[in-house]
Amino acid sequence: MRFSNRIRQFAPACFVFFAFALSLATTENESQLTAADAAFHAGYAAEKNGDLSTARQQFEKVVRLAPNIAEGHIALGSVLVQTGEFKLAIRELTRALALKPGDRAAQTNLAVAYEQLGEHDKSLTVFRSLSRSQDRGARATLPSSIVIFYIRALAATRQTELAITEAQSAVAAAPGDPVLRDTLGSLEAQRQQWNDAEGQFKEAVRLNPTFAEAHLHFGLTLMMQQKIAAAVQELRTAAELSPQSATTQVDLAQSLIASGDNTSAIPVLQRALALDPSSRDAKYQIALAYQGSGEEPKAIPFFQQVLAADPNNAPALTNLGLALVQTGKAKEALPLYQRALRQTPDDPIVHQGLGVAYLQVSDLEDAIAEFRTGIKLAPEAYELHYDLGLALKLKDDLAAAASELDLAARLNPTSPDPPYTLGILEMQRGEFENSVKQLKIALKLRPANGDGWATLGSVYKQQNNLADASDALHKAIELIPNQPGPHITLAAVLSKQGRTEEAAAERKKAVDLSQTAVSRQRATFAANTGGALLLKGQITDAIERYEEAVSSDLTYIEGHRGLANALVRAGRTAEAQAEIQKAAELEQAQAKAQSH
Repeated sequence: MRFSNRIRQFAPACFVFFAFALSLATTENESQLTAADAAFHAGYAAEKNGDLSTARQQFEKVVRLAPNIAEGHIALGSVLVQTGEFKLAIRELTRALALKPGDRAAQTNLAVAYEQLGEHDKSLTVFRSLSRSQDRGARATLPSSIVIFYIRALAATRQTELAITEAQSAVAAAPGDPVLRDTLGSLEAQRQQWNDAEGQFKEAVRLNPTFAEAHLHFGLTLMMQQKIAAAVQELRTAAELSPQSATTQVDLAQSLIASGDNTSAIPVLQRALALDPSSRDAKYQIALAYQGSGEEPKAIPFFQQVLAADPNNAPALTNLGLALVQTGKAKEALPLYQRALRQTPDDPIVHQGLGVAYLQVSDLEDAIAEFRTGIKLAPEAYELHYDLGLALKLKDDLAAAASELDLAARLNPTSPDPPYTLGILEMQRGEFENSVKQLKIALKLRPANGDGWATLGSVYKQQNNLADASDALHKAIELIPNQPGPHITLAAVLSKQGRTEEAAAERKKAVDLSQTAVSRQRATFAANTGGALLLKGQITDAIERYEEAVSSDLTYIEGHRGLANALVRAGRTAEAQAEIQKAAELEQAQAKAQSH
């Protein structure tokens, strides 16, 4: 969580310009002093009008013509501070103080220059000297535009409590200053006093609704308090006010990801990468967003780029490993998880990920060992008990598997996965009553699980509970209408009930669906082959494969689109347009069918 110790636009220090007193500079050539005096006034006028470039040129002329007069160095130093050229400013202001020790304008600008350059100890030394020089019976107060730098120098040198005390005093003296409010809020956030920080940021944005950094800090503080919806609103405002800030775009995207809106986060992160193509944070977050959206193939290259720059980044290693497992590349994931474990050997999530990868390559012994190690580190993590139960089930150690799955269900009664797997396990053991009990729990938690209803229907059939079996299977068919399995089981149930015509109709549906599935597989394979040939520039061969795809399955939209693309490449635009029209009609028909 980033809370800035710097402001982006410098509020110039309060310094007083002094006219050159020619009578006090008897050692100087009178004509030079006259020219210097004219340049000084020209620089002053330019500075007042915001023309800092001209002001700098004039003040540089002053110090060349009258190098022994402090006011020229003070004026030039102030302009250099305002333009962010802090090293040059320090040089000029140091010369000024050698000529005129204790000058308040020179000291103030020098303290600010040191702070902005990150030389905080030197800044504090000058600030304290400035305060001592003002002790003439009563300590003078620094103006609010300057005290901010003193406070930030204190915070940067880990003098947090003193910084907060000074910030509180400054806010009390100038309660309407939004920058002071933001500074105090940042200090409270750094010591995790989130409610106090929130109050300061809220007041800062009320005082200045266009203060982008205060909105940013407010949003980050809300994130830390898990007030995600409010955080998204504040960070969206910050991003709108700072459209060229890549880091602000990344912060907004993180809040969107935290809210579960990965899809909206992706274009925000694409903007961040357009602003800063080297941003590792943006690359990592867009990888997470793609992964959270189920687009793991798009996530993988971004994770790889993060790791190319930071090979020992354990979270990136873990998430890349997960993305590879999710895309069926568990063998490639194994060394990544092993590298992550070398960085974080006590992270149960990494042990779990490695165990799942081992499970995918059918290495049950190593999978079980990783899950058990993870459980030692996090005994209350239901996912680890569930994964261990699944591995034991695959190893045919059904009693031990049932024990782990039951524990997972008790640790997280809201997850449908443990009771569903338990229901299948109990069915395999012939414990049909227990199977029904677990499946009903799972389906209550996830009613849209068509496979679950099909399994429950099969168990009821095994119990000869034909009425309940029929109800469960009809529910399964409603949810997964294109699966032949529930129709086959329902046909058997109907036959037992003596409803032979209905049973025959269900068997016919199952046969038709099986043929459709085979046709779609054939079409998909042909279209994929066509795509590969098109990439190689083999357009004629690609057209043949795409034609094979659409002839295998006339309703395969991607086949028609692929054929259209290949035909365009071949210059056959009229035929391509016809395929595009077919794809559009099929898409419209499918959408209409789904709406009903």
